[in-house]
Amino acid sequence: MVSIYRCQIELHESLYYATREIGRLYETEPIIHNYALCYALGLVDSQIYSTTVAEEHSYRYFCPEQVPKYEEHLTPLNQQQIYVTPARSLNHSSILNTWKYANNNYHVEMEKTQKNIPSFGRAKEIAPESLFDFFVISQKELKLPRWIRLGKWMSKAEVTVEKLPKHKISEGIFTCTHPLNPLDVMFTNQVMSYDVVNMPPVSLIQNVQMRGQYYQFDGIQNLKIPVRIEYRFRN
Repeated sequence: MVSIYRCQIELHESLYYATREIGRLYETEPIIHNYALCYALGLVDSQIYSTTVAEEHSYRYFCPEQVPKYEEHLTPLNQQQIYVTPARSLNHSSILNTWKYANNNYHVEMEKTQKNIPSFGRAKEIAPESLFDFFVISQKELKLPRWIRLGKWMSKAEVTVEKLPKHKISEGIFTCTHPLNPLDVMFTNQVMSYDVVNMPPVSLIQNVQMRGQYYQFDGIQNLKIPVRIEYRFRN
């Protein structure tokens, strides 16, 4: 029996990752990629969730190189039928931080530095107390962590989990208002229209109108989640 959880994230520290770079401005989009959530929730390479990977791709203890291995790390989640959607903002505000640095080149003989060129940049971050929500779909009961770390600064965030009520499966044309990873739905559903959210490593889509099977929930209006959804890495 499929269990579907609605999870809410409350930021306790500012959240930063560079969704886009505009000159010296590094901007954080108020949306969290589902790949990032899988790592933050501890679902990757986990004995608890039976998602361990081969030793050469191990993530738990030491990463010998900074090369993403999404396919190797997330395929075991498909095997355990665990899926996490991207997170959308429920309520957020942004803060702008300016950072500066100087290019100081020191020689071992303590020669005088030839030049001192200051530089600066700005980071647009998501402020503390901002709220996001996302869904976890699993074939078995899950116990998710209450506290997680997110973004470049490993910012602290609190997770509250609510198991959604009984659902039924319908089929037809529907609109999913929550963001989706297009690679994960486009092969099992007919995607008809959407808005693009440009962000690495795979741009997301939202306000998606599509044809296929979807979950509906007793007492919850306008919530429709695609049924056949799993991690895919090639289009």
